[in-house]
Amino acid sequence: MKAFASQADLEVKKTTFAELAEGVYCLTAEGDPNSGVIVGDDGVMVIDVRATPVMAQELIAEIRKVTDKPIKHLVLSHYHAVRVLGASAYGAENIIASDATYDLIQERGAQDYASEVQRFPRLFKSVETVPGLTWPSIVFKDRLVVRMGNREVHVIHAGRGHTKGDTIVWMPKEKVLFSGDLVEYGATPYCGDAYFTDWPQTLDRLAGFGAEKMVPGRGEALQTPEEVAKGLSQTRDYLSSLAAVVKEGVDAGHDLQQVHEEASRRLAPKFGHWVIFEHCMPFDVSRAYDEASGINDPRVWTAERDQEMWRSLEQD
Repeated sequence: MKAFASQADLEVKKTTFAELAEGVYCLTAEGDPNSGVIVGDDGVMVIDVRATPVMAQELIAEIRKVTDKPIKHLVLSHYHAVRVLGASAYGAENIIASDATYDLIQERGAQDYASEVQRFPRLFKSVETVPGLTWPSIVFKDRLVVRMGNREVHVIHAGRGHTKGDTIVWMPKEKVLFSGDLVEYGATPYCGDAYFTDWPQTLDRLAGFGAEKMVPGRGEALQTPEEVAKGLSQTRDYLSSLAAVVKEGVDAGHDLQQVHEEASRRLAPKFGHWVIFEHCMPFDVSRAYDEASGINDPRVWTAERDQEMWRSLEQD
C-alpha cells in the first residue's frame, strides 16, 4: 500500500513574502498554505496564521522586516488545523472567525487536529509547540468591518464551499481579496469537508467583488484581474468535473472504490499536475460520493476514518 496521503512528501518548500499593494503582503510557499498580512495605521492583521507557533515565527520574522507595529488581529479563513494552530505565537488582541467556523471548531476541531497532523506531518513543523485548539475571541455572522486607522478591511462569511464557515478578507479601496481555500491556483482543492452544491454560488459571490488581486489558499498570488478570473475558473472547473464524475458513478450504483478509480483516471489528464492531487482525491471523492448519496453535511474526519478510507482506496 502507498504511504498514507502526503506522509511521503518531505520536500521543504521555498517561501516568498511579496507586497501586493502598499502595506498588503502575502506569504506563499510553492503550493503549501498561504497567509496574508495587512499593515494598518495602528497595527497588523494576519490572515491564516500557519500550522504551529514555530512556523508562525517564520511569518512574524517577515512581518518585522516591513513594520514594527503590533500584530493586533488574526483572521481564520476556516477551521482546518493547518490554518489556525499557530495563533498563540502572535500575541494578538483579536482572533476573528465566522460563527459557522466557531461551531466547527467546537464540533470537530480536535478530530481535525489529529487527522491533519497524521495526513501531512511536514506542514506541522514542531507540532509539540501547539498549546491546543485555537478559539476565536470575536465571532461574526455575515460581515465584520475592521478599521485599522484609515485602512478599512471587510471580513466576510462568503458562504459554504470548502467548509460551511469559509471567510474571505476584502479590501475595497485596494481591490485585494484573500480567498482562503475557496480558490486555489495550480493546487488541488481539498473537498473533504465541502459543499459541492453551494461552492459554485460562493465563487460567483467572490467574482462579484471585482478583485484586481487575489491571494488564493494555495498557489501563487494572482496579480491581475485576468489572473483572478483564471483562478476562479480553474477552481470551478475542478469542482464541477469531479462532482459530475462522482454523481455518474453513484447513479450507476458503483461503490466508492470504483468511483475513486474512475474519477482519478478521468481527472488526472487535466488536473493531475496540480499540487497535492493524489493527496486530495480520496478525500474529495469520498465527500462528493456522500453528497451525491444524500448525505448533506460532511462527516467528521478522524485519524481512524482517514486510515480506513486510505486502506480501502489506495491498495496497490
